[in-house]
Amino acid sequence: MRKIVIGIGAVLLAWGFSVWAYPSLPERVATHWGLAGSADGWSSKAMLVFVFPGAILALGLLLKVLPKIDPRQKEVAAHAPTYLLLVNAIMVFLAGIQVVVVGVNLGWPIEMPMLIPVGVGLLLMVIGNLMPRMRPNWFMGIRTPWTLSSEVVWRKTHRLGGYCFMLMGFLMVVIGFVATPERFLYMIGLVIALAVIPLVYSYIAWRREQEAAPSSTHPAGE
Repeated sequence: MRKIVIGIGAVLLAWGFSVWAYPSLPERVATHWGLAGSADGWSSKAMLVFVFPGAILALGLLLKVLPKIDPRQKEVAAHAPTYLLLVNAIMVFLAGIQVVVVGVNLGWPIEMPMLIPVGVGLLLMVIGNLMPRMRPNWFMGIRTPWTLSSEVVWRKTHRLGGYCFMLMGFLMVVIGFVATPERFLYMIGLVIALAVIPLVYSYIAWRREQEAAPSSTHPAGE
């Protein structure tokens, strides 16, 4: 629990702010915004104030527990600090979204279609920075049949993936400042393009490793 104290603290602060704002919130609050920037999803203020923060906290605790059931305990222990940094970053990001959504419903002048890409971009840059430190496991990273079958392929793929995620995050921050309804289409195309690159590379790296490995079979009579 102490290892994710930053994330838990951020969620509790966001929850406390939400409870403080509860009397001032309308009974029906906006929780989703469309491509044009107008709200198109709604819920009760009780759901926003009490259920959403609780779900974020539950997610953080689940992410904290998952490594304990990972069969690759040796690798999990080796990259535990990296994993916990990632969990904290996700919880802080979601807590920030909670505060912003409550703030918008209080009347804060925030442009959600701009803020969300910027926030997601910053989170992706954090993930990209951490990716080269990740070790083979079943719950975090680029888990393909080829990365999970070879530590060398895992390492090479995550080094490339780190660059891709950093670039993806930077470009998403830039896209956030593009005042056009198509910005989310740009985001989707960007994510698909840069996410596919390390997936394809993991297979290519695995094939190269297989081709370079000496054959274990020999002709009869040798």
